[in-house]
Order: sequence, then structure tokens, then C-alpha cells
Amino acid sequence: MISPSDILNASILVVDDQECNILLLERMLSGAGYRSVMSTTRPMDVYDLHRKNHYALILLDLEMPEMDGFQVMERLKLIEKDGYLPVLVLTAQPGLKLRALKAGAKDFVSKPFDIAEVLMRVNNMLEVRLLHIETNRLYEQVMSGKKISERLLLNVLPSAIADRLKDRLAVATDGFTEMIVDSYSAVSVLFADIVGFTKFSERVSADVLVHVLNDIFTRFDTIADCRGLEKIKTVGDAYMAVAGLPAPVADHAIRAADMALDMLESMGQFNEQSGYALKIRIGVSTGPAVAGIIGKRKFLYDLWGDVVNTASRMESHGLPGRIQISGSTQQMLNDLFVIENRGRIIVKDMGVIDTWFLNDRTKKYNDERTYGKIEQMIA
Repeated sequence: MISPSDILNASILVVDDQECNILLLERMLSGAGYRSVMSTTRPMDVYDLHRKNHYALILLDLEMPEMDGFQVMERLKLIEKDGYLPVLVLTAQPGLKLRALKAGAKDFVSKPFDIAEVLMRVNNMLEVRLLHIETNRLYEQVMSGKKISERLLLNVLPSAIADRLKDRLAVATDGFTEMIVDSYSAVSVLFADIVGFTKFSERVSADVLVHVLNDIFTRFDTIADCRGLEKIKTVGDAYMAVAGLPAPVADHAIRAADMALDMLESMGQFNEQSGYALKIRIGVSTGPAVAGIIGKRKFLYDLWGDVVNTASRMESHGLPGRIQISGSTQQMLNDLFVIENRGRIIVKDMGVIDTWFLNDRTKKYNDERTYGKIEQMIA
């Protein structure tokens, strides 16, 4: 809300090559209560003065030697990025008024000056200018808030899903009511869990505990970004990611295997730097899944299907410092990785199944990745 005090405190520049006109306008304005009035008889100085002081209003004579008012306005356009020229032109030539408005001036005052006309037009111009400034400020505030909201949204949702959600919210009349759910014929799901973390947490403070988890999971996030996996969530000391969505890819099993091996290496680096001796179990499985967001608030992108349960069992029935994979994943890794057959084990709710340990990458993997052939093989 623009108050009378805001208008009277606004900065004004009077530009006229005639000292008598400047003195007359300054007397009118100061008599009406305006507190910040400057003036110059040199039109070539207006650009620098406005760039320095950002006047709310410039009373500009059109007919001046060396540089006329039209030339001054052209230079002022270089400063006003939003195209708004806070210019009230002064002229005794009726024919110049329309030309001045087309050149960017917002209003005009006729010479010789009528005090009532001058004060009315100055007041109206300042009110409009201050409203324009306030509108721009509020717009920038809204846009800044929007950018923050979008960054927060991208921190919890894949970018493609976030875009779809924003599109639906934009057209919704009563909030978000529809599910966003997609089916995938094959993805590779990865679960990781810190071994013995409950006992570890009993020996350290809450601050240390949070710091350790943040350090480890930040490393895992970096690996997920590098290897092209989508982090789904963390629950306590458990970490879940998936390859092959929201954009399907043919090499999802290879991506998951790469991330799993990188995670073991990252934990080794963490222990070396921190002095701890923590280990993780990792499980990976491959298969069809359904993914998306459901509900109306506190959105969470999640994953459902037998592949999720199997990957979770691969982790929970695995061994510290090892990567256990299901048969569906093992079949997709071919001879690019060093895989050890663990044999048949009893898995909760699944019975007896064959499992494998993922130990390393083969020389062929390194050669094929070097020459860019892995993607061709998968395709």
C-alpha cells in the first residue's frame, strides 16, 4: 500500500536548461511537501545521475541545447531494464507531446506551468511509479519463493515426476487428486543397510549419529547421481535406490551393479577418513515394478512390486561388506562382472532360492566401457 508519506519522500530530478524553470518547479514541489528534489541544467548528466540515484520521477524538458529530451530518454532506456521510464516531460510545443509519449514518457506538463497541473501530474506519476516498483518487488519475491519450492520439490521427487505434478496442480481446482503411477517392465532395485548400526548408535551422541549418517548417505547420493540411479528414500540407516526409472534404460542392472561396487569403495574411504569400522550389506534384484506418488499431501515417490521385496531380502540375508544379487540380476550382468555363486539359501517369505555375490568388474567390463561398447551390447 502506497502512503502519502511514501509519495512525498520519493526522489525527484528536475532537468531544464533554464535556471528560472528549475527554481520555479523546485519552489512548487518543496511547497507541496516533497522532500527529495534534485535538479540539473545539463541533460548529458541525467544518465549518470539516474544510474546512481534511481529517481522515482524525472521532470524532463524536451527542448534543450546539446542534447534534447528525446535523446535523454533513449539513454535512460539503457538503465531501465523493465522498460519503464519514470519521465514526465516539460514542453511548450503541443506537437511534441504525442511524440514524447511514443518515445517512452509517461505523461507531460505544459509550459508555462500551472501549479495545480504540475502537482496533480507529479502526484499521479509518483503513485503509479511506486506501485510499479512495489509490484516488481512482490513479483520477484513470489518468483524467489517459487524457485525455492521447485528446488525442494526436486529434492524429493525425480525431475520428470515433479514436472508432471506441477502441471496437474496448475490445472487442478480442488488440489491434487489424481495418482501419478507408471509401470515398468524391468528395473533394478538396490537396498543398503549399515551392519550393527543400532549398537553403534548406543555408543555415540545423537549429533555424531546424524553427522555419520549424513556423511555416508551424501556419498551414496553422489554415486547415485553419477551412475544414473534414482534415490527413492532412506529409512533409519537403510538406503534405497533404483535404476531404470522414471526414464527406462536398458543397462539398469549394470548401473545398479556399478553403484553397489562404488558404495563398498565409498564406505572404505569413509572409514579411513573417520576412523570408524562400519560395514554395509547391499542387495540388488531386477524385475517389473510400479512407481509413482499417491495421496494428496506430503508427496513421496515410491516403488512397489516383488522386485522391491526381493532386493530387500537380498540385503537382509546378505553378509557384511558383500553385495548379494538375485538370479534375475545375475542373468543381466553377463561376463562383465566377477560373480560368485553363493548357492541356495532360505529367504524369509520366499523359500529356498539361488543367490550370487557381486565381487568386482571384469577386465572385459573395463575394456568395453572404455570403447563404449557396453551400451551397444545391452541395446
